[in-house]
Amino acid sequence: MSVPHRVRGVKILKAVSSSLRLQILNLLFDKGPLSYTELMSSLKMNPTRDAGRFAYHLKFLLKADLIEADVESKKYCLTELGKMVIDVADRIEKKALKPKSMLIRTSRFALEEFDANKIANSLVKEAKMPAELAQKVAKETEKRLLKSKTKYLTAPLVREVVNAVLIEKGLEEYRHKLTRLGLPVYEVASLLEGKDKTALWLTSISEKFGEAVLKEYMLLNVFPRDVADAHLSGSIYAEGLGSWILKPSEVMHDLRFFLQNGLNLERINIFKSSLPPPNNLKSALSTAFNVLLHSAREVDAMQTFDYFNVFLAPFAKDAKPTEVKEALRLFILEVNQHVKASFGLEFTVPDFVAGKQVLGFDGKVLGKYEDFVEESQLLTSLLFEIFIEESLRKPLLNPAIIVKIRKEAFVDEKAKEMLLRAHQLASEKGMLYFANLLGENKRDSVFSSSGFRLKADADGDWEIDTLRTGCLGKVGVNLPRIAVESGKDKAKFLEILRERLEMAARVLEIRYRALKQHGWSLLPFLSQEVNGDKYFRLENCSRIINLIGLKETAETFFGKSVYEDEKSLAFAEEVIQQALDYTHKVGRRHSKNVSLAALPNFEASERLAQLDVERYGIAKVRFSGTREKPFYSSVGKLVLTSNKVFPASLKVEQRLGKLFGAGGYFSVIELGDVEHKPETLMALTKQIFESDGLEFFMYNRKLTYCINCKKSWFGGLQKCPSCGAVSTLTPFDQFAAV
Repeated sequence: MSVPHRVRGVKILKAVSSSLRLQILNLLFDKGPLSYTELMSSLKMNPTRDAGRFAYHLKFLLKADLIEADVESKKYCLTELGKMVIDVADRIEKKALKPKSMLIRTSRFALEEFDANKIANSLVKEAKMPAELAQKVAKETEKRLLKSKTKYLTAPLVREVVNAVLIEKGLEEYRHKLTRLGLPVYEVASLLEGKDKTALWLTSISEKFGEAVLKEYMLLNVFPRDVADAHLSGSIYAEGLGSWILKPSEVMHDLRFFLQNGLNLERINIFKSSLPPPNNLKSALSTAFNVLLHSAREVDAMQTFDYFNVFLAPFAKDAKPTEVKEALRLFILEVNQHVKASFGLEFTVPDFVAGKQVLGFDGKVLGKYEDFVEESQLLTSLLFEIFIEESLRKPLLNPAIIVKIRKEAFVDEKAKEMLLRAHQLASEKGMLYFANLLGENKRDSVFSSSGFRLKADADGDWEIDTLRTGCLGKVGVNLPRIAVESGKDKAKFLEILRERLEMAARVLEIRYRALKQHGWSLLPFLSQEVNGDKYFRLENCSRIINLIGLKETAETFFGKSVYEDEKSLAFAEEVIQQALDYTHKVGRRHSKNVSLAALPNFEASERLAQLDVERYGIAKVRFSGTREKPFYSSVGKLVLTSNKVFPASLKVEQRLGKLFGAGGYFSVIELGDVEHKPETLMALTKQIFESDGLEFFMYNRKLTYCINCKKSWFGGLQKCPSCGAVSTLTPFDQFAAV
């Protein structure tokens, strides 16, 4: 090395030999360019007393070329040489502290020596932070960790300290991107040690953990900030948030697709080959069960087989009723144990299914569906028998049975017999759902047990519009919240309502785009193809905006229930109409199937009401339930007394239900704790449907089941009438299971 270079090296070492000068360099590294006054202030030096000493040290650093002055901003900043000196000083300090080096438990489940450079690299990679800024944050984090003198570190702890530094420096945008997803130790322990014995399966607990992480991810990284805040605060409710970008909410299956083509399992498990089409009822039911089982991984909530008995009827041809019954029983019990599903039953073959050819497993035409009416009725009758037998003691709540009633059901003697059997089951256990298909505009509708409805009004083809598609997702809108926010100003209420509806539509679009982009990998079973025809029609899925608390909202404005006051009812109808106009407008503008609905969601109804009570106080919020357990209505509820439904209440439900149209309107008729004859309920169903009343409803029966003596009774009991046990009682409420 030449003498001049040695002299310069000596000057640099001499420059950093002063603790004050090293402090100045560190300040400029941490905070960036600073003025003369800012530097003195940061060093806590007196401008009058310490001016000379400070100027001397500043000049020394300038001569050593470690800092430079910006003439325009009149601030000092580090030179490249100055940055190198800081880096060397840090390395020397680490070397000196080698015996006290910190160990860290990493996310890779390894014990490693702490390295601040890894923090900087993570900031650059994960938060997209500039490298120089990342180095500053990493250095500050290291200082704090060294100062804490902790015995060992964990990756989450280091991340928490980094986030604290980011917050202090006003770098909120980067902190948001760096947030770690996961559950606190206490919450994990609570789930593992919880008293909810219905979710003790290891897979259920694992799913809960994963769902919690995905919910955080959605709110932090997927939803726009205003949408995330609206969900958290209770203005809207995205149903199934943990799987929002992973799978659709509901699927309406077309069983014929698999009965004709078999099961293609290669995409979901490379060790399995495709299964051929079934050639008898037992293998057809096995195919149906496998469809539900494999689709369950790719559907968030409900799967539905509509025309269940019609499409399976050809496989029951010439089969013995006893064999058919046992095959059906095994299938129902398997579904009950493993999959949440609903089946739509037809008492007669509808005209738009009639004429369709039935293909055998060898591709030959076996006939047409109207040739198998007796077999479809046999399947229906046996299904009712199985449900009655299996529910003698404990109610069989899954799968759900949807009884689709057409005008022929009240005329055909065989159909009337089965309909009476259905009402026997409803009167005793309240386990069935009734769908009104009497009108011409209703004949091709399909329903799930959630009340969700699809109509053939998009493409005009019932198969394309209603089968092999489903419900993309449901977003609830908190109407009572808007009533409070608007100060009961109608114009302002409607303005805020449109804003919330627009937000709900945005949330549903996020789900569609995610599934459209990643559906091939996320939904391998539903995305299978036959001759280039993909099974699941994502584009045809309905997007549901669910109105929550409509009746409480009307009561907030007018002080009276919609069942008591015409003004309240008229206001509720206006709210529905305004929301309908918006959804139609969005649908036409973007060619999307956006539908308005009033469907049950107990979690949303309770959560939104509780949040509003906490935020605005119990005096300002109208709600149902009790002060301790408030909730908002999301369905129509009627009470059956003396075998009659109060006509005025039924008329209100009829008026409201008609407005919702495509999305669905769910009504519940409470049976109370008294007995009702099946004939009486059947007559009531006929009266309701023929008067163009409710479109989709259930008779709800609350039961109490004793695990000890294996018996059930009407109503909610505190003590078993048979064995006197108290702790072995389990309440059953089919509506609460929706």
